[in-house]
Amino acid sequence: MNDDTPAAGQSPNPSSTGQTPAAASLARAVERRDATEAEAKTLASSIRIRILRLCLDEALSNREIAEATGLNPATSLHHVRMLADTGFLEAQEARRGKRGSREIPYLATGKSWFLNTGDMTAEMLEAFTTEFTAAPYEERTMGRMAAMLTEDEVEEFRSRIDELFEEFRSRRKKDGATQWGLFIAMHPSDPHAR
Repeated sequence: MNDDTPAAGQSPNPSSTGQTPAAASLARAVERRDATEAEAKTLASSIRIRILRLCLDEALSNREIAEATGLNPATSLHHVRMLADTGFLEAQEARRGKRGSREIPYLATGKSWFLNTGDMTAEMLEAFTTEFTAAPYEERTMGRMAAMLTEDEVEEFRSRIDELFEEFRSRRKKDGATQWGLFIAMHPSDPHAR
């Protein structure tokens, strides 16, 4: 992977970057760059994707991350260090833990939102499935549909989703707000369509 960033206001050419039309559409909505090899490797893990989500709005210590993910602290620390070393997590000011020990909380930097990481389908689906099934059944929303769309309508649909994602992503830390997870996938249903 290279680390070339298109000039401001320009969108990368999907054929030159190997991006899918959906990735290219999102790159237009938000200035993105290709992940470095180390960044892509770090994000190629459903557990690290989950850790980023956990630390998005609240700084958590390694102990808290381990408890939330069901990992032992040493395994959790390995993942936390990878995320911190590549700039996805940022250490915050040390604090006192439950038993008076010194803990370092970590907060997600939001960096992953601005990277093109290549195909992370399995990791994203696994992270989503774990988080979705852990949520109370009564509070989950799921839907599936099929739509007949022309190529122009596909591009319009993707652009509108991208704009909506970016609009709501940028709304952070509001009084009375709680974090909700959202996963959207779009693919051709007819194998002969492409």
